[in-house]
Amino acid sequence: MRGFGVVVVLILLGTSALAREPRPPLRRSISAFERGQIVPLPRPRPPEAPAAPVKAAEPTTPPEEQGPSDCFLRVTESLVQATPLPAITGPGECGASDVLSLEAIMLPDKRRVAMHPPATMRCSMAEAIANWVRDDVATALKPLGSPLAAVDNYESYECRGRNGIPGAKMSEHGRGNAIDIRAFVLGDKRQVVLTDYDAPEDVRKELRASACARFTTVLGPGSDGYHESHIHVDLAERRNNYRICQWDVLTEPPIPLPRVRPPDAPQAQARTETQPHTENPFVAPTKQPTENPVETPTEEQRTENPFKAPTKKK
Repeated sequence: MRGFGVVVVLILLGTSALAREPRPPLRRSISAFERGQIVPLPRPRPPEAPAAPVKAAEPTTPPEEQGPSDCFLRVTESLVQATPLPAITGPGECGASDVLSLEAIMLPDKRRVAMHPPATMRCSMAEAIANWVRDDVATALKPLGSPLAAVDNYESYECRGRNGIPGAKMSEHGRGNAIDIRAFVLGDKRQVVLTDYDAPEDVRKELRASACARFTTVLGPGSDGYHESHIHVDLAERRNNYRICQWDVLTEPPIPLPRVRPPDAPQAQARTETQPHTENPFVAPTKQPTENPVETPTEEQRTENPFKAPTKKK
């Protein structure tokens, strides 16, 4: 009992000592501002701070008052006969600046090569066409015995998607950056149709080589099925100056593809088990049974001479 009392006294002394020790203060709550949920506003601007200078707007000159472009200064009357046109804007992505109507190309010997009909295009495209016709086309056609007189313009500017497909990517025709050429007309009225397999093959190959060297896109027969009757050339800009030259110089008529099945055409009916099977055309047809089958001859009939009257049966 004396030991038990000592233990109780010690416990009581420890408890009183803990009660006398000071407790740490409680942690205050953190506000929403300190948690970063509220973005602090900037400090108010001091009244003595200098105001930021306001940059005056630079005066703009309307395009028609800026004067001719560098391209228009290059395409003089000694190179082309053309009429400047206002810029084309819309609809949609269609449009072009620095536009002209190309009416004719002047050769180095002062002869005039008409553009039928006049082509609406950007000045840079007109300059490229003029240089091609002057330096390459006229020279390639000289062996035919008659000088170049006209260019058959199939299509120039037109606001549309590629290959005339609605919703397709914008065609270079919609930017005034392309032309489709069907033929070159000679002074004696002959036509060199670029897709005609009867036209001189060497001449067409020379025209293809020069066109692919000057333009970034050349499309003709064998390209995509949409340029079988004309040649498309343009100056489309691509990454790494990538170029496309797809023009097959045909020497015989192409094999026509089958027509596309019309959507309203009736569908072929599936054969059912009740329908008769067709005979294999590579197997001899089976012999059909007859209503009056021929009787099998007897042994006596087989041995009788067919050229002798039959013996009378007893």
